[in-house]
Amino acid sequence: MAWHLGRMAGFDIESTGIDPETACIVQVGGQQPTVAANWLTDVDGEEIPAGAAAVHGISTEKARTEGVDLRLAVDEILGALTQVILSGIPVVAMNARYDFSVLDREAQRYGFTPLADAFVIDPYVIDKQVDTYRPGKRTLTALCQHYDVRLDAAHSADADAVAACRVAWRQATQYPQLAAMTLDELHTAQVGWAAEQATSLQEHFRKTRPDAVVEGAWPLIPRQRETTS
Repeated sequence: MAWHLGRMAGFDIESTGIDPETACIVQVGGQQPTVAANWLTDVDGEEIPAGAAAVHGISTEKARTEGVDLRLAVDEILGALTQVILSGIPVVAMNARYDFSVLDREAQRYGFTPLADAFVIDPYVIDKQVDTYRPGKRTLTALCQHYDVRLDAAHSADADAVAACRVAWRQATQYPQLAAMTLDELHTAQVGWAAEQATSLQEHFRKTRPDAVVEGAWPLIPRQRETTS
């Protein structure tokens, strides 16, 4: 069976910031055809900046009042994704390097075992590869509009997870070369595509900022090595 005709698990994180090295998980949504999961955390005493709250609609007060212990949530999220991975189900994540890296750093912070390698499908990386020169934004909202996908409650983690799966399915139906790939082939291809895209963007930035660096690792940014003095 072609991957896009089988089961997919959507995965999306709403967080306190844009840097995966320092962001805390605020909300995580996951979706399979018959199973939905959603976690709202207490952010472990951290503050949710106004800018982040404006995007996902979750204030510090709401998180602390209604959220579950962040450490417990991270443990449960890792467990749920591990079950998905061991079942051979691909994980769909929009701009996967961010979501997987945030979860990895939270796992590191609490001393949990890192997530096992997964088959990952990233609609963002795929879209930049198959339609490189299309003008406009490539946010999830923009991709939903472009691929004629319904997006319910944008920036709600569970709704975004569902929408990412729908976009991935549309991409496979629109581009036969994607549908013809095995999961392993698609994953490996995205590793190369993401690296090439990062190199291209870095070259563009360096026209005005010679020291600009764009991360090319995908779907997980490697952990920073600890230095000893």
